[in-house]
Amino acid sequence: MMEEEDSYGFEQTLMYGRFTTTQLQKYAKEQGARLRREQQQRREEHLEGEDDFRSYDSSWLGPVKRFVERLRPCWSRLGSDWVFLLFLGIVMALISFVLDLAIDKCQTAHIWLFNLPSNTFLQYIVWTSFPLCLVTFSVGFTHLVSPHAIGSGIPEMKVILRGTVMKRYLSLRTLIAKVVGLLTALGSSIPIGKEGPFVHIASMVARSMGKFVASFKGIYTNESRNTEMLAAACAVGVSSCFGSPIGGVLFSIEVTATYFAVRNYWRGFFAAVCGALMFRLLAVFDQEEETVTALFKTNFRLDFPFDVEEFIAFASIGLFCGFGGALFVFTHRKLVDIQRTHKHTKVAKFLARNRFVYPAVVVFIIATITFPKGLGQFMAGELTQKQAIDELFINITWSEALDSDDQASLNVLKHWDGANTNIYVTLVIFIVLKFIMTAVSVTLPFPAGVFFPVFLIGAAFGRLVGEAMATWFPDGVNSGDTVSPVVPGGYAVVGAAAMSAAVTHTISTSVIVFELTGQITHILPVMIAVLIANAVAQWLQPSFYDSIIQIKRLPYLPDLTKTQVYNLLVADIMKTNLFYISFHSKYADLKELLDKSHHRSYPLVDSEDSMILLGSIQRPQLQSLLNQHMQKLYQSSSNAESEDALCARPETSDPPQLQSGDQSSNTQPAPVQLEVEAEITLKRQDSPLQKSSTGKSLLEKIPVPTRLHKLFGSGSALNEAEKTSDSPEKDGPTMDQQLQWEKELLQRPIDYSNCQIDPSPFQLVERTSLLKVHKLFALLNLSHAYVTTLGRLVGVVALKEVRQAIEGERFLDASHVDAEGEGRSGSFTSPRAQDTMLKRCPEPSVTSGESDPTL
Repeated sequence: MMEEEDSYGFEQTLMYGRFTTTQLQKYAKEQGARLRREQQQRREEHLEGEDDFRSYDSSWLGPVKRFVERLRPCWSRLGSDWVFLLFLGIVMALISFVLDLAIDKCQTAHIWLFNLPSNTFLQYIVWTSFPLCLVTFSVGFTHLVSPHAIGSGIPEMKVILRGTVMKRYLSLRTLIAKVVGLLTALGSSIPIGKEGPFVHIASMVARSMGKFVASFKGIYTNESRNTEMLAAACAVGVSSCFGSPIGGVLFSIEVTATYFAVRNYWRGFFAAVCGALMFRLLAVFDQEEETVTALFKTNFRLDFPFDVEEFIAFASIGLFCGFGGALFVFTHRKLVDIQRTHKHTKVAKFLARNRFVYPAVVVFIIATITFPKGLGQFMAGELTQKQAIDELFINITWSEALDSDDQASLNVLKHWDGANTNIYVTLVIFIVLKFIMTAVSVTLPFPAGVFFPVFLIGAAFGRLVGEAMATWFPDGVNSGDTVSPVVPGGYAVVGAAAMSAAVTHTISTSVIVFELTGQITHILPVMIAVLIANAVAQWLQPSFYDSIIQIKRLPYLPDLTKTQVYNLLVADIMKTNLFYISFHSKYADLKELLDKSHHRSYPLVDSEDSMILLGSIQRPQLQSLLNQHMQKLYQSSSNAESEDALCARPETSDPPQLQSGDQSSNTQPAPVQLEVEAEITLKRQDSPLQKSSTGKSLLEKIPVPTRLHKLFGSGSALNEAEKTSDSPEKDGPTMDQQLQWEKELLQRPIDYSNCQIDPSPFQLVERTSLLKVHKLFALLNLSHAYVTTLGRLVGVVALKEVRQAIEGERFLDASHVDAEGEGRSGSFTSPRAQDTMLKRCPEPSVTSGESDPTL
């Protein structure tokens, strides 16, 4: 046994940390230098071999090929990151521009169809039917292609960048469903945004480029570089929506990262600048703009944009927007809670069976409310969201434009100053109805963002305060000897930034506003309002994206704000009833471990007595070990049976199954028969004896080796051979014999020579404080950590335990766990029934450390 242990490089010792840091550094440098020399040598040998067999290409592609060959060293020096980020920005700009163009065409078609009939009832039918069809298509297409495309995408990207694996969430199918679903949903003119979905789209484009483009394969296979590119893609998603590279980078950092690596800063800025520049250049090429300019360009006066006394109004806007943002998040959570609480009612069951009914009803009500000849005439119902932002930001005082002869001002006022109302009532109705419709719309099952609708609500509230200030102070606020009129458009800019900041809990919305308007005249009012709104909203509710994470039960790590949990130690919250594998375990223990648990990795210990932690092994590695062991022995047994059957067969008699179909006088058995006889034992599994047996064999899960009968015989001969092999004249092992043979195979010790073992999993000691654990989990994006004492494994702490300790849900004292009383089976302890840590996560598409301590 000692020789076998030495072959794995393992030494039986209780010394923990026997090598110094200097020795490890020296060893790492030597190994790195050796690997670099070997790689350089292999590269030189490869180039020499190509030079020996290279031929001159006389075609017209020859010079191009030779030019590309000469550029290869430059490509390697330049690095693929720059090129990858450049292409990512260009692709996202193209997607954003084409999507905006298609959405604009859909909304224009909606208005055109509305104006076709002269009958009011027919206009109402057209106005409601058009968005109804688009939303129904969006819901059905998203559900059929990929349900992962539903929603914003920013909460899930925050979880993914934190290290959680979400299967198929960044797949190509999800990308198609997200783009098409978002196009049809936004084309219906319901109050949703596209910034959140575009963050998800950019991440999927980055993943697809790294996965399917051969030149970027290294980015996809390297987990660290892949995460860095996803972080840059989030910035591109924001910048390609509004053409705001600086605000896009800062916004993506705020909403997707707790700790941000500064080395990724240049990647985000480079990709965001490429995307924003290409997005605005496409508008110039399409003759929408004369030059590269801001998306919602304003022309506020620069010499005296506001008075000092107006800071009180700006601060009030921030205060009310803070309460409004918290109320919006609270309303959204309550709507989701109502749907989940009443899911067992008859109405809820009916809606669950007919997934198109609820979205259709909601969209029909929204379309009815915005009908231009109905309630829509009191809330500018015929304006799109972009048109509404343009009119709210315009540098015109609406209350004074009533008496002017300016046609542009009158065209704006006809949407906000109805016959039976005024601009103030219209703005109040607009704010209230948009607030409710947006909160309901983002709960529908299709791709939808929230940033732009709340941005519009804040702009309307700011415009309302600005128009009121202009009415109360028609000559302007007195500031010394200078009197300047109030600019309501500036209030709208402040309100838009404050409301969106309150909902998302970000400061970068102020930068986005400056890049959207192209002016920074109101930088101080915007910053003051944003800070106040953030302070109020964070005090009352989590951000909209954190709220969705909690609603979907995704793994997250809350902020450590309660000082009473600072004194908690790892020993107070760790789990001591563990699943683990030992160095001397058998395959039977491994099979039982995999059957009884579903974790993604398991600790490897020396033995059950010493519990010295040697490393950790991923679950796929253990499954591969077990499958390879059984497959190898099965193949050797099949070959032995085939040889025995060949030797026992009479050489002079013809095969009975070929006598009726083949009149050949050949006395040797056909090759197809030899191939089939090697699988006779598996054909016995379909026998009535096996069907009546309650035991399951592991061999049933092992795939049968590929048959070569197509190369040696026809399918009819194969069927005849199978019939003969199933005949009662051919004796084979019974089910009991097969199970006994499998049991003997599983009693062999595990061979770890072909298994990848992580020799340095993250470890903590029992006396580590919760404050330090929280910082380590947030900074290193950990999902779990093993707790050791002098190298002995004593417990495990997962993201779920840290979160529950911070939120004060429950505290599990390690002294209450009787580890000795837990019965051991094989090489792992059996879990307690009440231990919720070992349960699977309720989201089937998410594998996370919240429910899995050994993720």
